[in-house]
Amino acid sequence: MLPHIVAEAADRFGERAVLVDHRGLELTYAELHRRSDRAASAFADAGLGIGSVVALAIGSTFDYVVAYVAAAKIGAITAGINPSLAAAEQSALIERLGPDLVIDGPVPERPGTVAALPDDPERIVAVVFTSGTTGPPKGAVFRNRQLAAICEADLGPGWQERWGGGGPMLASTQFAHVGFMTKLPWYLRVGTTMHVLDRWRAADVLTAIATHRIDTVGVVAPQLALMLRSPLMDELDLTCVERIIAGGAASPPGLVRAARERFGAAYSIRYSSTESGGVGLGTDFDAPDDEALHTVGRPRPGVEVRIVDDGADVPDGDTGELWLRTPAMFDGYWHDPEATAATIVDGWIRTGDLASRTPDGLVTLKGRSKEMYIRGGYNVAPAEVEAVLSDHPSVAAVAVAPRPDDVMGEIGVAIVVVREHAPTPTLEELRAHGAGRLARWKLPEALVVVDTLPLTPMQKLDRAALASAAQAGTPVSSVADTADERQ
Repeated sequence: MLPHIVAEAADRFGERAVLVDHRGLELTYAELHRRSDRAASAFADAGLGIGSVVALAIGSTFDYVVAYVAAAKIGAITAGINPSLAAAEQSALIERLGPDLVIDGPVPERPGTVAALPDDPERIVAVVFTSGTTGPPKGAVFRNRQLAAICEADLGPGWQERWGGGGPMLASTQFAHVGFMTKLPWYLRVGTTMHVLDRWRAADVLTAIATHRIDTVGVVAPQLALMLRSPLMDELDLTCVERIIAGGAASPPGLVRAARERFGAAYSIRYSSTESGGVGLGTDFDAPDDEALHTVGRPRPGVEVRIVDDGADVPDGDTGELWLRTPAMFDGYWHDPEATAATIVDGWIRTGDLASRTPDGLVTLKGRSKEMYIRGGYNVAPAEVEAVLSDHPSVAAVAVAPRPDDVMGEIGVAIVVVREHAPTPTLEELRAHGAGRLARWKLPEALVVVDTLPLTPMQKLDRAALASAAQAGTPVSSVADTADERQ
């Protein structure tokens, strides 16, 4: 699938840039096709072929994309190793993968081409490692048929006939992320020009948006929060931004409200996961506040949803685990049948997220089942508390983590980033703010003020670091002082 798209995109878009790096260097569609042919020849000469595994332990560069396409041209499987991981973490992933070739430098190339392979919907194309926020990263397997389903989900029915219509976009995640690995086919099909930064910084992102007049901004919520705190928000002309797509999970209500106001743009939350192929639920761009601020929307076309407790569907309004089923969902975890069996049940993905659903299909997240803590016998979901506290006028970002308590078992600690030029809120003020919307046992009983929240290399909240900070009662800025740059 991917090789055929690259070949036709080269004919259609030719010298248009497919990638532009932070130095302004370009890789054109035609050059991507030529270079990937030469790399495929080198791979074949090295004995690689259908079913071989290539690990890309390199950053988000031209070589990464060339190698990914080249591997697909010979029927090999590509797995990206996030370079933001520590060396020991990268080594552990490579050991788990067991690749036939590891590329940690320039991609080998030699003159020549390889014979085109027939399309095979069942051929494995990519192994995408999860973020590792709930344990060691696992490799999600994707075949050609799932990449085709992702194209249909994002481009709509008839995507096979759609060529062109793309414009400039910013690559907001590492190429090893599901948002690139599984969506590259349709990025190429519509002729997108992707601008790639050497590393993610809010100031550089805003500058790129203004310079290249990017109209649709794809982010995860923590990235957007950092962008809104940048002084460049008031210095640059960002009127080009028409749409903001915040992927991965829910966005705090205060963030949605602030982003819509500051950018003057429509906002859509897209809930998904690596396992779902980056396809799940979403809010409408023009959704009313009840939907836009407090839900993750409705299932996207082709996606089915269940809310389950003890193996049975729960009534609308009740809380249970969110299960998804979609043609885009992963095939299983690489060489891990036990984890696969625990996650895929009768064709449904067990997301591990707690949620409820309204009669008209809107889904609200309640946090992750493994993040829930028990205070005095009552369950508390951190995400529910965070959504309320994020509306406080002095709060730029907030996370809630448990701390052991001799009396209650566990109590909640609010870990807060203060909004610029706003007074630091007291614990009493935060509790008063939440008292009208949360039961008393859900209100935080301790407060830690930090410069920024700790993030994983995938720009998700680092819940382990938060838990450590909550238990120690000390700021976490020392472990997150580079959060603006990590990817």
